[in-house]
Amino acid sequence: MILSMLIIIKAADVLVDAAVSIAEKLKLPKILIALTIVAFSTCAPELAISFTSIASHNGAIAFSNVIGSCIINILLVIGLSAMINPIKVKDSTIKKELPLLMLTTIAFAVTLLESVVSPKAAGVFSRGHGFLFVCLFSLFVIYIIQLVRNRVKTDEEVISKYTISKAIIYFIISVIAIIIGSDMLVDSAITISNDLGVSQKLVTMVVIVIGTSLPELVMTITAAHKKEHEMAIGNIIGTNIFNICIVLGLPITLLGEIEIVGFNIVDIFFLTLSSVLLYFFSSNGKKVSRWEGLAMVITFILYYIYLFLT
Repeated sequence: MILSMLIIIKAADVLVDAAVSIAEKLKLPKILIALTIVAFSTCAPELAISFTSIASHNGAIAFSNVIGSCIINILLVIGLSAMINPIKVKDSTIKKELPLLMLTTIAFAVTLLESVVSPKAAGVFSRGHGFLFVCLFSLFVIYIIQLVRNRVKTDEEVISKYTISKAIIYFIISVIAIIIGSDMLVDSAITISNDLGVSQKLVTMVVIVIGTSLPELVMTITAAHKKEHEMAIGNIIGTNIFNICIVLGLPITLLGEIEIVGFNIVDIFFLTLSSVLLYFFSSNGKKVSRWEGLAMVITFILYYIYLFLT
């Protein structure tokens, strides 16, 4: 477990520098790299777990994986990062990227609420629901295409840490290291918890969900520490959209409906609250301050206290 954490921390450090170098060398907005390549790469552990759990009809792990990750990515990851170093947020992020995240999260929350509350839905997340979020992802793709088309071209030479070839090689190696490290972390933690006789609920919500969110946590804290604010917040926005639309939506679309197990209105409330807090704090002074980060972490702690008391 200690070895896997060291691998993830070092790989995330290299990943940030490589991603920044790629953006600078290709004259692309850093937010574009964070929303796409970095976000999708750090989602790899969640995607693997989602396909495995949905294929085996394990709704508890499938929804814990996505709902838990979305809540943790904002409340814990952004919260801790802001406490270490306040995260500045650009106007374009407040007006475009964050509303996209809000739209996706609220649509997911409404769909979950319908599935949990409505007698007709019978606690099932259908293939039609999954397809809806795959289609919603197309809006995100359209926005990314617009970002590429509207990028500002400049002849100014930028001094990057890596050349473009080295940056790409280091990026690929660091992503592979993060995936391997995450897999090692989850496996070792489950083995330890089983040997100690810890409950399956604790393993799922703490070990698996927090374990697979560790790449985002280390990546975002590292980016915030390096004052790469676009990388920090862009990584989380892209990751959460990818989590809902692809990590959950795609496997259900391909493999069929799955039962929603163990989730209720309180979980849906905290899922929605996390995105609302991120938008509100980002809009307030165009940054997430240390005190706002602390408020996010406290909200996260309250949610987990609720989980262990129920």
